[in-house]
Amino acid sequence: MTDPTVPPAPAEPNDIANTLAPEARPLQAAPTPAADAAPYAPGVPQAYAPGSGPVGKVRSTGVCILLAIVTLGIYTLVWWYKTHAEMKRHSGTGLGGGIALLLAFFVSIVMPYITSSEVGGLYERRGQAKPVSGATGLWYFPGMFILVGPFVWFIKTNGALNAYWRSLGAR
Repeated sequence: MTDPTVPPAPAEPNDIANTLAPEARPLQAAPTPAADAAPYAPGVPQAYAPGSGPVGKVRSTGVCILLAIVTLGIYTLVWWYKTHAEMKRHSGTGLGGGIALLLAFFVSIVMPYITSSEVGGLYERRGQAKPVSGATGLWYFPGMFILVGPFVWFIKTNGALNAYWRSLGAR
């Protein structure tokens, strides 16, 4: 005979959780979907988790500053378009290249704040401390009144973006 005060032994040693009352059972993690085996193809919409899209390009800070000076500021529009397009493709969030270009052309004073905020957001979504944020845009304006402010802003923001891309394997 069996003693009614003794709970029955589990069928398998690892099946102890099934003998507990439902409210006392440990929570089990939901199964994670398998990663897409298909590589990224330009122009083809991709379904990916935020932060798992294609990695952006590392741009030399000195070369970017030189191009901005030589082109009388036109390269800054190109830089904003390309960096925001890459961040949007990578993270699935943000302005994207087209909206960034429109804002840069018509209300360019907001772009340093938005760009630094989006770069900081890339780090934040990975659970890391943000090296730049929207407040970094203050180096651009009103920092432009001390002449070096925009350079400080660009060096900090482009440097943080480059470091992020490098941490994902970009060269």
